[in-house]
Amino acid sequence: MNPLQFRKQLLIAESELNRAQLSQEWQEMAHRLRDMAHAASIIGAWASSAALLVAGLAAFRRRNLAPAATKSSWFQKILDGARLASSIWFAYRARGHKEER
Repeated sequence: MNPLQFRKQLLIAESELNRAQLSQEWQEMAHRLRDMAHAASIIGAWASSAALLVAGLAAFRRRNLAPAATKSSWFQKILDGARLASSIWFAYRARGHKEER
């Protein structure tokens, strides 16, 4: 084998190594992007749940601060609180099931 053919074989081998390294780096980058997207969806689900909770509590508080023509009973307040808690709980559970899919 003359030096020119030997150099050609070395360049071909180097090119194959570079292609393999590029492929591996591309796969690692894609994996990291998938991990980041998953983390962002989890953060989004938590932020959405927190916003729902804050909005529900704000609405509940606003309703309680508004002047009422008649004072509601303690039993009605317990029922309203349970209704609010159940709606928040069901919304949270629904988001959790979507996240698992």
